[in-house]
Amino acid sequence: MSQNVTDVEKRVLPRTAALVVAAGQGLRAGQPVPKQFALWRRKPVVRHSVEALAAAGCKPVLVVIPEGAEPVARQALAGISEIQFTIGGATRQQSVRLGLEVLAGTAPERVLIHDAARPLIPAEVIDRLHRALDTHAGAIPVLPVADSLTHADGALMGAPAAREELRRVQTPQAFRFSDALAAHRGWEGEATAGDDAQVAQAWGMDVALVEGDEILHKLTYAADFAKRSAGTGPLVRVGTGYDVHALELGEELWLCGVRIDHTHGLSGHSDADVAIHALVDAMLGAIGAGDIGQHFPPSDPQWKGAASDRFLAHAAGLVAEAGYALGNADVTIICEAPKIGPHRDAMRGRLAEILGVDTGAISVKATTTEKLGFTGRREGIAAQAVVSLERL
Repeated sequence: MSQNVTDVEKRVLPRTAALVVAAGQGLRAGQPVPKQFALWRRKPVVRHSVEALAAAGCKPVLVVIPEGAEPVARQALAGISEIQFTIGGATRQQSVRLGLEVLAGTAPERVLIHDAARPLIPAEVIDRLHRALDTHAGAIPVLPVADSLTHADGALMGAPAAREELRRVQTPQAFRFSDALAAHRGWEGEATAGDDAQVAQAWGMDVALVEGDEILHKLTYAADFAKRSAGTGPLVRVGTGYDVHALELGEELWLCGVRIDHTHGLSGHSDADVAIHALVDAMLGAIGAGDIGQHFPPSDPQWKGAASDRFLAHAAGLVAEAGYALGNADVTIICEAPKIGPHRDAMRGRLAEILGVDTGAISVKATTTEKLGFTGRREGIAAQAVVSLERL
């Protein structure tokens, strides 16, 4: 979350734990179990964010759950390593405080506190939070307010609020761990603290605002669990992708998110993972969202040396937002060397991890060109990918 790493991890980040707040009852969502354990896009809601935080390098990931919910929580998160559980309190702030006390024993330097009801976490948001923590004690993702505001009874009380002065607050919220623990231990406000930023600012902490993402939408009502795209698109969509990168001495070789020891590596603006690049183009093509160059232009210096798992996670998020889920992905790597067979299982596992699917949905295979062409001369590696998407 050998495996590829994100650009965040390449910065050699301080030890970071994650605390996922999943202690509520979620009654408004109209599900037979608390909404954090209900199925959403084929997986329990809480599993989406826990997988994303684990993939971002958070260790451990502590999930705060309601009393008596440990069996269903363990079932929802089965197979994910570095997971811990603790029982929450009567309020969100109390649940976070209890969670932080447990994490104190692992001595993290930073902590990401996240609401389980926000299942999708873009890697870019986590990156922005970490960068803000380099200079601030805390950081939160926010978005502007686009709509006019009114009271629930429909009466406008006084002048309307200036939308440009307001922001919508999201999670995960990031803090230097010692500061977060001190703030929650010293909380003397009302028991209904809205979020951790409120507790932090009451403690006098400097909290930075970073750009959030609409993907971080919070699941609250029954409609949020409905098939949002039902009847609005084809049942199945298909996309193809193809990419080529040159082999050069002195470069690392990344294929399907796995680092392979080889005499040569692939050259490119990012980590040049030709297989992931082909897969990203296939997924973007299936939903009509352009190609990888439009979303991550090589002219942009922020993507220099970036790990391609970020591109794939971004494509997966766009697929989900379009109302589709990955049916299957078939990747073919075209090269004379190295041998792909010994790494095939690791590659399938890594792609499945990034995409949040079973390995059975991922195929990775290889072929040669019988020493013909640039791949046959070992000048480069090519890859092609085909994906099918199923409407949710």
